[in-house]
Amino acid sequence: MRVLPGRFVLGVAVVTVPLVIALLGPVFAGPPPAREASFTGGAGHWFGTDFVGRDVWYQVLHGGRPVVLTALAATVLAYLVALPLGLAGALTHRRLVEELLLRPLDVLLAVPSLLMILLVATVFSPGTVGLALLVAVVNVPDAARLVRATATEIAARPAVEALRMQGETWWRIAVGHIGRSMLRTVAADAGTRLTGVLYLVATAAFLGVGAAPDAADWAVMVDRNRTGLLVQPWAVVVPALLIVALTTGTNLLFDTALDKRGRGRGGTSVREA
Repeated sequence: MRVLPGRFVLGVAVVTVPLVIALLGPVFAGPPPAREASFTGGAGHWFGTDFVGRDVWYQVLHGGRPVVLTALAATVLAYLVALPLGLAGALTHRRLVEELLLRPLDVLLAVPSLLMILLVATVFSPGTVGLALLVAVVNVPDAARLVRATATEIAARPAVEALRMQGETWWRIAVGHIGRSMLRTVAADAGTRLTGVLYLVATAAFLGVGAAPDAADWAVMVDRNRTGLLVQPWAVVVPALLIVALTTGTNLLFDTALDKRGRGRGGTSVREA
């Protein structure tokens, strides 16, 4: 009987609760309970009421989906742009083309991600879709550089040179061989990046970017209810713990999966090398 690694079991246990609440919470939330006084407990409210008297548990059930879907969409969009840019920059034999593709990304790298989002938010007010696009844009430079560095190293191997001599197409070399060979590195980066994106989305929402001040959003709940932290702490503690559990569990799962993949291929994990 195969025994699952402890870290994997822990990761699943940690991430399951926030993920289930985020994705299925609105389905089982039911009609909104009647409002009561702000920051009170009891009266049928499991975790009390928030800053405007709404049921905290009802808000929690509705507040996870925006955070999770925005973070996933931003991560996918970032790689949809970064992968072709990085591969083209690594495999082109023209220096000018590489400079045109990758040098503009240095401008984005020079500005901190959150500052860039806040600067854009001063010009127009992005909704959830706009926030996902902004977070994706600020993650493209890092991801594209990682893809380029990995692809450049793989492209220098004898196997790739042999494929070129056999007359294989650029698409087959770039996607069929180099893309497949760099899958583990990209997956490792994706796990770490998704965690960073979750924090960035939550922080932006906490600062009022991409979410209305009274929106059912875990990060907004932490921000708007912190004034009553000493009176009714559940309104802050519950959404904050769910965000932490989601990011921590995601990291554990990716870390375990990659460690297992490394042992399966080389007998020694990257951490032990």
